[in-house]
Amino acid sequence: MSEPTPPGPTRPTTPARSGPSRRAVLVGIGAGAGLGAVGSPRPARAAPTEVQFWHAMAGELGRQIERIVEGFNAGQDAVRVVPVFKGSYTDTVSAAIFAVRTKAHPAIVQVNEIGTATMMAARGAVYPLFELMRDMGEPFDASAFLPPIAGFYRDPAGNLLSYPFNASTPILYFNRDLFRAAGLDDKTPPKTWPQVEDAARRLRLAGVVCGFSTHWPSWVNVENFSAFHDVPIATRSNGLAGPGAELMLANPVLTRHVAALAAWQKSGVYSYGGRGTAAEPMLHTGQCGIFIGSSALAADIRARAKFEVGYGMLPYWPDVPGAPRNTMIGGASLWVLRGRPAAEYRGAARFFAYLARAEVQSRWHQATGYLPVSRAAYEHARSEGFYDRNPGAAIAIEELTLNPPTDNSRGLRLGSFILVRDVIEEELEAAFAGKKPAAEALATAVRRGNELLAQFDRASR
Repeated sequence: MSEPTPPGPTRPTTPARSGPSRRAVLVGIGAGAGLGAVGSPRPARAAPTEVQFWHAMAGELGRQIERIVEGFNAGQDAVRVVPVFKGSYTDTVSAAIFAVRTKAHPAIVQVNEIGTATMMAARGAVYPLFELMRDMGEPFDASAFLPPIAGFYRDPAGNLLSYPFNASTPILYFNRDLFRAAGLDDKTPPKTWPQVEDAARRLRLAGVVCGFSTHWPSWVNVENFSAFHDVPIATRSNGLAGPGAELMLANPVLTRHVAALAAWQKSGVYSYGGRGTAAEPMLHTGQCGIFIGSSALAADIRARAKFEVGYGMLPYWPDVPGAPRNTMIGGASLWVLRGRPAAEYRGAARFFAYLARAEVQSRWHQATGYLPVSRAAYEHARSEGFYDRNPGAAIAIEELTLNPPTDNSRGLRLGSFILVRDVIEEELEAAFAGKKPAAEALATAVRRGNELLAQFDRASR
């Protein structure tokens, strides 16, 4: 698809001898005079350009998107952004792809971070953000975004392809009430995996149902674990250097960690809670003394938890050289699709410029628990006392920027990674259930995952 070119301005011409008669002109003047007695006619204001924005945010997150859009729409009358909830990330992308075929697609669509390689492969369908802002003449400083966030969405030349919208990273939550009851220090979170094991054992001995758990098993225990320990997930800088990457999961550091999780699952120290967000109720209901999950849970936990919550960074193995490094993000970005009228692209560019304002990003961050995507937004939230009022809210930012990212911790860009992640989690489940040793499970994940990566690369050529 290509961006349609708007027609140039035309100048009306007046035929030499074919104009209206003098009588017709006088009648027209008389009609105008009659209208003037009621009120002089005013030229009709042009209707605002409508820009469809399809997203995957339900509930309170969806309401926060609507508040952002309302703020933009109220501040000018040339563009009207229309947010439309389309279901899950997969549902939203699928709906947009289907709509492209009938030219009924939106200008803006929200795509989760692991869909980046897929969007990059759809070269003709995507209008890269850096090109959009340049073509539309909108001031936009791409360097203002925090590098660990923007790195997910840049091409090998460093150009920003999509707008980093909602970003999160895994942090540690702990139930301070349960820690006190178990005789643990409720002011100090466990920092290393041996400390997590020790605290979880003591919680279990005190009668707590679940020592610790996580949600999103691959994202927490493979992807971010690897980044935090500065070990590769795949070749070619985790795929950021371009196609042809292969998984490197069967390394000694990750194998040791998965084996430890499997042993802890067997002893009851660790409780596997399922894929996606299935384990989260164990945190909200106070079943788990320790939970490792998205920083975007923080606002919800503060609102719902009936216990005092403590916060800490993602744990690390202290004997691994280079650990802790920095974590990577999850979440999504906003992509622009080609094939819409040029006026919609001018509107989309204005909307992105509005989103980039520090106060707008800061409000989104404070209301949702997602990370501020720029240093200016972080400073804005800090100046308003947000981090003083909400202990732990800054931990995710500190963790993400703990050290300069390396090729192993800068990001992840692998084709069909939704399917690859499913394979990884199937193999993790086999290890946790005692059906396979950790080394075999990870080796199988590598073999199966590489088949999917190769299929994607062949289809993308």
